[in-house]
Amino acid sequence: MDRPRRLVAAGCLVAAPVLQGVSTFFWRDGYQGVDTGTLIVLATVCWIVGLTAMFRSIEPYAPRYTAIAYPPAMYGCVSGVSFGVQGMHEELLRTDHAEVVRLLGEHPFAAYFAFWIAGLLFPLSMLALGAVLARIRVVPVAVGVLLCAGALAFPLSRIPREPVVAHLADLLLLLPVAYLAIHLAGLTLGTAKRGDRDHPVVTPRA
Repeated sequence: MDRPRRLVAAGCLVAAPVLQGVSTFFWRDGYQGVDTGTLIVLATVCWIVGLTAMFRSIEPYAPRYTAIAYPPAMYGCVSGVSFGVQGMHEELLRTDHAEVVRLLGEHPFAAYFAFWIAGLLFPLSMLALGAVLARIRVVPVAVGVLLCAGALAFPLSRIPREPVVAHLADLLLLLPVAYLAIHLAGLTLGTAKRGDRDHPVVTPRA
């Protein structure tokens, strides 16, 4: 991965939780709406770009984990589009959120695979990533713990849709992700000893 790609990926990794956090300021009485939905869709794109680069950077040090965890992580990211578009439709069609959830329940296949399962996979993927990063000593343990804490706080802030709780949860997720982005940008990058000789990776801490 060359430097321009690393910089773009690092920028996306920071932009993702920022856009996600800003979106909660547009909540209206617990509803997302068009503005929130749009920001969530944009955040999803950034999550995919940033996390893809992050998984690639640690692949030489955790090949089994990256092979198994990457697809569910992307699946979890895509759930952001589902929830974002749902929020947009609620406002555009002037539909009550509870009614949308009720109608969605009439289509269990779509409800589970486009929303509930996919939505759960995002925080679970971030939780696993934080634990693995700390285990292979890519980051200080405190950063891994913060990422795990942010992953746990994320669903707890979205289900009740309390703005203050959501702001704190987004900040908790932003801090470790910003740290990862700095490293991904090239401050502590090395070269993998396995596979492609020119494949940059985050250098584990001694």
